[in-house]
Amino acid sequence: MTKHPLLLIPGLMCDHTSWAPMLPFLDTHIAYTTVDHGDADSLVVMAERILDSAPALFDLAGHSMGGRVALEVMRLAPQRVRRLALLGTGHRAKESGEAGAEELRKRQVLLDIARTQGVRAMAREWVKPMVAPSRLSDTAFVEQIIAMICRKSEDIFKRQIKALVERPETSDVLSRIQIPTLVMAGALDGWATPAQHLEIANCIPAKPEVAVIGPSGHMMMMEEPQLVAYHFNQWLA
Repeated sequence: MTKHPLLLIPGLMCDHTSWAPMLPFLDTHIAYTTVDHGDADSLVVMAERILDSAPALFDLAGHSMGGRVALEVMRLAPQRVRRLALLGTGHRAKESGEAGAEELRKRQVLLDIARTQGVRAMAREWVKPMVAPSRLSDTAFVEQIIAMICRKSEDIFKRQIKALVERPETSDVLSRIQIPTLVMAGALDGWATPAQHLEIANCIPAKPEVAVIGPSGHMMMMEEPQLVAYHFNQWLA
């Protein structure tokens, strides 16, 4: 059976580790590659780099910041993407006024911790709202996430935060999607809520599948890998 290429785009400070737990449950005809953002400080640049090295046609899945990158791929070269999955992500530009200022404040707190105490100290704070509360007592699981983040530097963190703060609005991209699309949220994700994903789905004319993964937080591919893979296999079938 032909192996169809699936590109997996990780989120902020994440790498192949964030996708790895679900891969054993994917159907065997899927060939997957995890993208590395390198030193890019722009979502558009991240998308351009993916297109430079990607096959002519591919399926595309992005988690968190990676979902925003996937939408930039769709803006630049929609004809090359056969299927799209958006997990734990958003589509709005940074808000103006107090809401935007509060986002900047929260991000700056983490940047300051990384600068003054190191990436590991930042990762310990970053992970707390990113998984279901019940998983925080699983020290091996939490350490896996912290170790993943620590493979990136403070400089990479600053660059990726810059990319997120300067993110484009993508409602116009969503309104043009006509391919099979999966929109997935963690039921307990307070950062990218299920309601936010319903808003994304409602912008897509192709009537995407919407999956809410419980009891999972933001890192759903690591928290509930078998359930996430089940929905991926349905989407890719």
